[in-house]
Amino acid sequence: MYKPIFNKRRALKFTRFTNHGYSLFAVLGKEVIIGVLSVATLQHATAKGISVEEDKVTSDTAVANRNVLLEEVSVTGTRAPLTVSQQARMVTVLNREDILAAPVQSVNDLLKYATGVDVRQKGPMGALTDVSIRGGNSEQITVLLNGIPVGDAQTGHNAFDFPVDIREIERIEVLEGPAGRVYGTSSLLGAINIVTKTPSSTSLSAHAEAGSYGYLGAGVRGNLALGRWNNQLSASCLRSDGYLRNKAGRLSADYRAAKAFYQGNYHDALVAVGWHAGVSLKDFGSNTFYGAKYDDQFEHTLKTFTAITAENLQGAFRFRPSVYWNRSMDRFELFRDAPGKYPFNYHRTDVYGLNLNAYFDWLLGRTALGAELRNEDLVSTNLGNPLARVRPVHKTGRSYEKGLNRTNIQLMAEHNVILDRFTLSAGLVAVKNTQADMNMRVYPGVDFSYRVGRDWKIYASYNSSLRMPSITELFYSVGGHKANPHLKPEELSAWEAGVRYASAAVTGKASIFYNRHKNLIDWISDGTTDEKGAPLWQSVNYGKIRTLGVEASLDFNLRRMFPSQRLFKRFEIAYTYLNQHENEHAGIVSKYALEYLKNKLASHLSLNVWRKLVLDARYRFQHRMGTYLDTDNAVRKYAGYGVLDARLSWSEATWNVYVEGNNVLGKNYVDYGNVVQPGAWIVAGVAVSL
Repeated sequence: MYKPIFNKRRALKFTRFTNHGYSLFAVLGKEVIIGVLSVATLQHATAKGISVEEDKVTSDTAVANRNVLLEEVSVTGTRAPLTVSQQARMVTVLNREDILAAPVQSVNDLLKYATGVDVRQKGPMGALTDVSIRGGNSEQITVLLNGIPVGDAQTGHNAFDFPVDIREIERIEVLEGPAGRVYGTSSLLGAINIVTKTPSSTSLSAHAEAGSYGYLGAGVRGNLALGRWNNQLSASCLRSDGYLRNKAGRLSADYRAAKAFYQGNYHDALVAVGWHAGVSLKDFGSNTFYGAKYDDQFEHTLKTFTAITAENLQGAFRFRPSVYWNRSMDRFELFRDAPGKYPFNYHRTDVYGLNLNAYFDWLLGRTALGAELRNEDLVSTNLGNPLARVRPVHKTGRSYEKGLNRTNIQLMAEHNVILDRFTLSAGLVAVKNTQADMNMRVYPGVDFSYRVGRDWKIYASYNSSLRMPSITELFYSVGGHKANPHLKPEELSAWEAGVRYASAAVTGKASIFYNRHKNLIDWISDGTTDEKGAPLWQSVNYGKIRTLGVEASLDFNLRRMFPSQRLFKRFEIAYTYLNQHENEHAGIVSKYALEYLKNKLASHLSLNVWRKLVLDARYRFQHRMGTYLDTDNAVRKYAGYGVLDARLSWSEATWNVYVEGNNVLGKNYVDYGNVVQPGAWIVAGVAVSL
């Protein structure tokens, strides 16, 4: 049993916390019973105190207690499970209330409202989106589903092909900065963990929606809870004609996707076991997404996910093993439905992982140990080294003739000291990869926090990590690209310091951070052209880049601040500023490293318009540095832009209707190169829950 110490000034009469049980709080003399099932059990359990059925409205009491609940939910900012209030490192949590109120159809869209996250969208509804953190690129973060890595070893472009619908998500945890000792060395600049929802009782829900550009979407979810067993199955699909056409007048950004996800768990007094299996199928016209020269590209992806994890619930020593297998299959068409003009590219990637984690409490704190063995096996028609034995591409008459197999070995250790006001987490990760010619390397990290008074906390950290180049960065040498198979791994050291304030009505935080990159990998154009005279993009180790950043945010519970009024519910505002030491050299255009968000502001206002009619409005402003080549090979700078999104909803106990609008003012902008983003996109829908 682990008993964290809380500030006595909070007038807590009694606190008892176990990692897999319930908590009983008496706050300011008023008892509030809150059930908390730690994420440490299965790394994806729900915070039962705020769990709601599909699209139901949380009560005013639940909203009022949201911050209290969140403080006691375990999130993974350290190797050992600690609650938010105990974390020495700040983890941004988008909880279920945030998710249900957002005018979005994908996780990618939702992350646009996190100021430290850069979402560069190429297609609608998450068709093709690069997600990065603090000035990095999509290859430099780790993406997880219930604590299990689901990133794509081939390319970060498809890392967010999740098998779950956004309505199944309980919360999203965003850890900014190197997270090597927590999530492994692929998390060079951070990690995003998607935690799914498992209701405690048997339930059934469904939704359907339609909107602009021929958009249609529908989904169903059923959960069966029988004693210690819980099983849930869901499926969803959507389609759109897209908002772009090619020069020939045909649809070139159309989109079709289907998802299915099964998850189950079992727990008793001795053990907790969880498992999941999912599939994500996606077809989308990729217009000029991969290069401005061709406007009729197309891509098909199929991904499957399986994992099982367990943990013992008794004894001083907790052991949490997990095993997983993810498969990604990709077909890229440079000319849609025309293999005679240019052969289709086929890729298949299998990722097998074994993760062993353990932690124990003793006199000097909580110690965690871990080891991970991860094998990445790619076969391809054009990526990798020549295979000794070619393999057939199913039902095509083609063969996988190239490939790469590499194994990553990681060892992690961490110790946490938790006192009345003070938390210290220190640890390291040691890594060796069979693909790189390197000895085992060690990357340390330390996090510190101190609570000042009742509501204030100061914190500081130093962390370091490494990232292996993706297979695309190593071998993609077609279509105006020339890869370097001898790229060195990227390395990063990061320092951060900040302050956090949390009261019943106002929460806020501010931080300053400094990142130092070494051997940064990027695709650049230096004026060299291919045999057809088009710009040639080359993957290189760019060198050293230093980034200085500032983040600040405020969240006001307006009903708590002004209890006599019922119109204003909540107001949030957040801002991130970045400045890179490395300036873009004359004649060099970067695809990723130098195209960072220098300024990003995000705000959210929630209004209770009338009775159960709620309006959520979100505005974000982005100013991107860097340049890109237009269709005439002229260098252009990115322009700053502001986008307004809104959601109007009416909610009852078992049903909910809504209208959502993205870019409601019709702003013309680009996130990436020459790919113009859609204008106003309206979606209306209904959701029911039984």
